[in-house]
Amino acid sequence: MPKLSAAYATTTLQRPLVATDIVLFALRDDALQVVLIRRAMPPFAGKWALPGGFVLPDETIDHAAKRELAEETGMRIAGEYLEQLYTFGEVRRDPRARVISVAYLALMHGEGAEPRGGSDAADATWFAIGSLPQLAFDHADIIAYALQRLRYKLEYTNVLYAMLPEHFTLPDLQQAYETIMGAALDKRNFRKKIISLGFVKPLQRWTQPEKGRPAQLWKFTKREPVMVKTFVTKAGG
Repeated sequence: MPKLSAAYATTTLQRPLVATDIVLFALRDDALQVVLIRRAMPPFAGKWALPGGFVLPDETIDHAAKRELAEETGMRIAGEYLEQLYTFGEVRRDPRARVISVAYLALMHGEGAEPRGGSDAADATWFAIGSLPQLAFDHADIIAYALQRLRYKLEYTNVLYAMLPEHFTLPDLQQAYETIMGAALDKRNFRKKIISLGFVKPLQRWTQPEKGRPAQLWKFTKREPVMVKTFVTKAGG
């Protein structure tokens, strides 16, 4: 082992590269979907991957995540939801070099949001979580971790606000929970629990369907992250 000195860390150690990858989820066409880009450059040229890239020397990791998402997909996260997810640092996760990736979880209302490939992304589009293609790097593991985190967060936060329109019905809200959790929920118990949490409130407005009865519209009391009491998302509980 080399003799330790004041300059050891800057002259002897190999410096790993730092990257960021973004898992952007949205509810589209009655499915939970994620944005993927088709890589235009090696390694894994032509393969699908998460949007992301290297952190530049003069920017924060948060800024790098937002920049890479905008450059590679044309999509921007502003008032929606963005948080650091996890740091992925397996030694050989990138064949080019030692690369540590700080992954992000992002949520948005996806209807009408269409990504477009840019920068070093040949293409960008939405994929349903249940129909993902073969992915580059360890991005399948990153998406699986992000889905688990999202499901956990639904049990104690209101983050679903970022994935729904401003006004919605309680059936819309229940369907969103069921789509993400991958399980059916009891209608009566769901409504009782969701109302008791206090992060949604009714409006004096109703839908005007061509058929069937009108449904009352609701909204989130706050469109920012709030922790709530545990919401047990079980079909009969």
